[in-house]
Amino acid sequence: MSNDKKIDELSGTEVTGHEWDGIEELNTPMPRWWLGIMLLTVVWSVGYVILMPGIPLLNSYTKGLLGHTDRGRVDTAITDMHEARSVYAQKLLTTDFQAVLKDPDLLDDPAVFRFALAQGKSLFGDNCETCHGARGRGFIGYPNLNDDIWLWGGSFNEIRQTITYGIRSTHDESRLSIMSAFGRDEILTREEIKSLTDHVLSLSDTTKDKSPRGATLFAQNCVSCHGENGGGSREFGAPDLTDADWLYGGSRAQIRTTIFNGRQGMMPHWNQRLSADQIVALSVYVHSLGGGE
Repeated sequence: MSNDKKIDELSGTEVTGHEWDGIEELNTPMPRWWLGIMLLTVVWSVGYVILMPGIPLLNSYTKGLLGHTDRGRVDTAITDMHEARSVYAQKLLTTDFQAVLKDPDLLDDPAVFRFALAQGKSLFGDNCETCHGARGRGFIGYPNLNDDIWLWGGSFNEIRQTITYGIRSTHDESRLSIMSAFGRDEILTREEIKSLTDHVLSLSDTTKDKSPRGATLFAQNCVSCHGENGGGSREFGAPDLTDADWLYGGSRAQIRTTIFNGRQGMMPHWNQRLSADQIVALSVYVHSLGGGE
């Protein structure tokens, strides 16, 4: 066997002995820089496996000498975030937003208000949009938070109380009101409910025919909450029947259904799900939607 190496005449490079249609393969060595990088990656991979989690086992994996985990990084990041937010959270609890929202110049640190709005918007999206809709526009049966119509008041403190304790919720401090089911509970006859419906319609629409019988029934059954002229009362959460804005719909059929079956909508209390500073931030955001007083 000959040990003589065959050299390509043109390039001066050794050939491998492989030939295709008269074309011979050159045995060109890899560049040293490329070999160096490959060797470096091998060394790096060995070091990484030793220091970091990397090798899967049957029911676990190697932890690495550094004990690094992505879960640990996330926990650390969350802890740092809460520490950074705690400063503003404390300021939320000590700021008189009832006064600040009337006179923004009273706020020493504008960043506190921006923080409240940002956090409140996030909390609203997570907890409130399901019922009140995007940006609190509301649906039938769920109040629009962008207007100036508030059953229980739209000041900052009143909004915070509603969010904290809810309406007709299970909390002992929850606000309560009763809209009787005049038909279902047989308080009024169907004919009386028809007359009462006609009267309620005429309160907000002067083109509707007035019903003397309905007016009498209204005075006997509804004035204690809605007032003599149907203007409503925040003390009882009774809506104004003269403004043509209807939570459950203002058609004849919808108003009749309300009178017949009553309405007992429930707003949950949030003081067990949200912290005190989160409730403040959420109250600031709801107030800012456009309907806050």
